[in-house]
Amino acid sequence: MLKRAFAEFFGTFILVLFACGTAAVTGCTAEANGAYLLTALAFGLVLCIMAYTIGSVSGCHINPAVSFGKFLCGAMSAWELFAYVVAQCLGALAGGGVLYLLLGRTSTLGANGLFEGDVFKSIAVEVILTALFVFAVLVVTEKKELSQNCPLIVGLALTLVHIFGIYFTGTSVNPARSLGPAVFVGGAALSNVWVFWIGPLFGAFAASLLYLGLVRGKSAAKKETEKKTEQKRAE
Repeated sequence: MLKRAFAEFFGTFILVLFACGTAAVTGCTAEANGAYLLTALAFGLVLCIMAYTIGSVSGCHINPAVSFGKFLCGAMSAWELFAYVVAQCLGALAGGGVLYLLLGRTSTLGANGLFEGDVFKSIAVEVILTALFVFAVLVVTEKKELSQNCPLIVGLALTLVHIFGIYFTGTSVNPARSLGPAVFVGGAALSNVWVFWIGPLFGAFAASLLYLGLVRGKSAAKKETEKKTEQKRAE
């Protein structure tokens, strides 16, 4: 468990340092330009690389929403969920701290912000973005035939939600990723950070329901059909 927790700490640290750092140093805003695309790619590339490197150790969640979705689907115990989330938050804080030391308080450090100053719109956006992302993670990590391509698929999924979502909230889909920079930026980023916990966690809940009903339910029905077919053949 200690090794897995450290892997989650390290992975989240790298995510915040390099991906949020890319947003900070390129001056990423809601305007569609090179900085916008570079930031989206940075998040996807970091996740892809971390999945290849620490995926065999911890599963490379590096995101409390992903861990929560796994927990709801029965893939993690409550203790494992707690340990993962604590490690992820500490890793994000470490990453945010390094960015703060490098860039100072004048930088946004890639922190998230409310869309049009509206809490409800921002939560809705994060629910939608996270539901898509976590659903993709749940499917590709549970299906053996997709295991070899898993890092690439989840990396592309994170890139996609950032390409769409940066315009609205800067794209969180990851409560720890939002917490790390917000603590050091302070102000509105910190006072609104709860939005970027509520939205992603509800999104993960929606993704788990979709996965259990659509994918795992279908698999169970398929197995039951195959079992009945075998029984008829035996008779």
